[in-house]
Amino acid sequence: MPELPEVETVRRGLATQIVGRTFDRLSYLEWPRTIATPEPEALASRLAGQRVVAVRRRAKFLVIDLDGGNGGGNGGGDHLVVHLRMTGQLAVAPADAPRERFARVAFAFTDGDELRFSDIRRFGRIELHDDAALAARLGDLGPEPLGEDWTAEDFVAALAARRTRLKPLLLDQTFLAGLGNIYVDESLFRARLHPLMPAAAVPAEQARALHAAIRAILADAVASGGTTFSNYRDAFGQEGDYYERRQVYDRAGAACPTCGEQIVRIVVGGRGTHLCTHCQPAPIPPTAPSVAEGTIIAFPVRRALRAVAEERAAYDADEGREGRDG
Repeated sequence: MPELPEVETVRRGLATQIVGRTFDRLSYLEWPRTIATPEPEALASRLAGQRVVAVRRRAKFLVIDLDGGNGGGNGGGDHLVVHLRMTGQLAVAPADAPRERFARVAFAFTDGDELRFSDIRRFGRIELHDDAALAARLGDLGPEPLGEDWTAEDFVAALAARRTRLKPLLLDQTFLAGLGNIYVDESLFRARLHPLMPAAAVPAEQARALHAAIRAILADAVASGGTTFSNYRDAFGQEGDYYERRQVYDRAGAACPTCGEQIVRIVVGGRGTHLCTHCQPAPIPPTAPSVAEGTIIAFPVRRALRAVAEERAAYDADEGREGRDG
């Protein structure tokens, strides 16, 4: 699934091609479920006449801001939101160019080109929102890891307040927006942290190191155009090359680039996870509180049930004999 670097790469390429253009109509719809909200006819009606003023990203979502040229929205422009999911791709092409094999949706511009969405797996979704609906749609997302307002000290405090294991926590989009499997594995390796370590157990110094690792890994991946190992392409149809620069992700059995030990694959929270167990030692499990030597602990004495039963049988036998003797 495209993560922050891939979506950011698409955003940058798309912005150079569509900002300033005006949507004309919904020109192609092969898979209606791609348009999640509103219904395709309503989306087409609202979209027509609106000009693209910006293309931005929030977490793994692309947000195309519009100017409200047709009066759509609550007094302002709408926002076309695209979630690529696993295999979604966006590209700009002339309207008369052959459609891609897995084309699902196309929006025509007034100048004759189209914004096309292709999706092999059909998991991608397109939505149109006004300001209020967009705020509600994206309101639960965590901070942006490349944002200036995401500081190391904020991250240290956030980790200290959570007992969740590191990898599932970093994948939680409400905790930190945009990270996925690839870049979490790479960041944890660079920070020398095991993915199963409880967040609250991470020392402040290592938490700062993880903060720096996340930012550096993501920036490097964006500069590399993202990671392509299957279907991902940017807005110009080009592959990303960060896959060739990865250190641990999808390298099980290979030698660790730092220590030479074998990289292993484990499953954490249902996700394949790659690490070097030498560079990223497993967390030490908590032990039971020790008892000082010489301390006497009194435990209640409970007589064995068999002994109690035997005594009761003997008592009943004695009672029976006394009755017969009397």
